[in-house]
Amino acid sequence: MLRQEINDLLTQTGPGTPMGELFRQYWMPALLAEELPEDDCPPVRVKLLSERLIAFRDSQGRYGLIDEFCAHRGVSLWFGRNEESGLRCSYHGWKYDVTGQCIEVPSEADNSNFCENVKLTAYPLVKIGDVLWTHMGDRRNRPAPPEFEFAQVPPEQTYTSKRWQQCNWLQAFEGGIDSSHVTWLHSGGLKNDPLFKGAKGNEYNQKDTKPFFEVADSEGGLFVGARRNAEEGSYYWRITPWVMPAFTMVPPRGDHPIHGHFWIPIDDENCWAYSFDYHPLRALTASERQAMLDGHGVHSKNIPGTYRPVANLDNDYLMDREAQKRGEDYSGVKGIAIQDASLQESMGPVVDRTKERLVPADSGIIKARQKLRKAALALRDEGVTPPGVDPAHHRVRSAAVVLPRSESFLQSCRDDVRVRPGVPISSV
Repeated sequence: MLRQEINDLLTQTGPGTPMGELFRQYWMPALLAEELPEDDCPPVRVKLLSERLIAFRDSQGRYGLIDEFCAHRGVSLWFGRNEESGLRCSYHGWKYDVTGQCIEVPSEADNSNFCENVKLTAYPLVKIGDVLWTHMGDRRNRPAPPEFEFAQVPPEQTYTSKRWQQCNWLQAFEGGIDSSHVTWLHSGGLKNDPLFKGAKGNEYNQKDTKPFFEVADSEGGLFVGARRNAEEGSYYWRITPWVMPAFTMVPPRGDHPIHGHFWIPIDDENCWAYSFDYHPLRALTASERQAMLDGHGVHSKNIPGTYRPVANLDNDYLMDREAQKRGEDYSGVKGIAIQDASLQESMGPVVDRTKERLVPADSGIIKARQKLRKAALALRDEGVTPPGVDPAHHRVRSAAVVLPRSESFLQSCRDDVRVRPGVPISSV
């Protein structure tokens, strides 16, 4: 179990909180690039770390992420006009550029002098891969842009989606490093999902329901190793990297693309699950990309025009008790992403960890909480830069390997868990 004050520290990410300040040290996904598809397109509401913001793309293609509300009377700039290199408030015509600087106040005679003293909070917004990233911390300590492999490969080799999840970021993230639930919750997906099925590793997952966990520190976070029995004299290892604070990768299966997530707080009771698939050596096939668009693998089928899943909290995730009885889906919920979301959201907006009873299979979760707490307090009390800020820490891969029982996964897989351009992933 976890003391309430530690649970509060880890789950609260608003301005001025230790965990909120920790998140603000990193570049984070703010939107998908598809949300601002062209110059002068409609602005988009963005809520991150409990801050209400507005994103827009100006006439020169520059991206802006600024305070949602006009400095004049507090009107939402979502209603504004995106035109002529700025976002103009529809109430009285005040206009802002992508830096948040007010550039026009039509009602004032001495326009330029007045504008100089009006500036909204603004954060950078840069496109890397198919994601728009922001850094919400001190610009004087802004790190170099992220270098995660999925965002570095050519566009035809990668796909990213997102979905709204109605729970705190931490319980969603903890599901991302929990390899033991795969054997149970996702057993149907291992057999039927086009982005998972057919891999030899699925057999090991299904045969051994009692994985042994070994957790190792990395420069940017952790490597969580889950060991299952394989052929005589060998173990099947699934190695999940976590890069602080919220990046995880799913160990690969066969030649399927590699999956992964970012778990980004909207506020303390909601988060964005950014889910990516990529292959480091080849383009995604048409059938793979279509499966992702259809909500297979780690992706979801969303309500058109939104990023809310079709199967959601309000409709009990379209749970099918008959499919559950037939063994098609272990929980009766269809789709790996929604299976995870349904159970994580079932805990409530913020799970009460004072009541939990953890077991050895939760060692990765325990270690991650300890590392997050230590980093947040070291940043608050001593100004120590946390792990995962340095782009060098981003160059990691997940791996799935079969090793002799005498070998340590970390010693044997040092090369397997780092990005090596032109080298295949280590997969079973």
